[in-house]
Amino acid sequence: MSKQAATFQEALDVIESLPEYQQEDLIDIVRHRQIEHRRDLLAKNIKKARAEYAKGEVKEGTANELMKDLSEE
Repeated sequence: MSKQAATFQEALDVIESLPEYQQEDLIDIVRHRQIEHRRDLLAKNIKKARAEYAKGEVKEGTANELMKDLSEE
């Protein structure tokens, strides 16, 4: 299958040409893929945070101290 970029409007036109049940299936598939993508990103961030913590590269403190540090940068 060749990959050809479609404009947003072209994609909408194709979707609108589908029967309603297929449009609903497509919405469900896209939502599930978005959820899975976010889950993967979260897992990667957790893995990175754990590695940084294990190396002692994290800074400990209260939420107020964090906010103060962020406002000073």
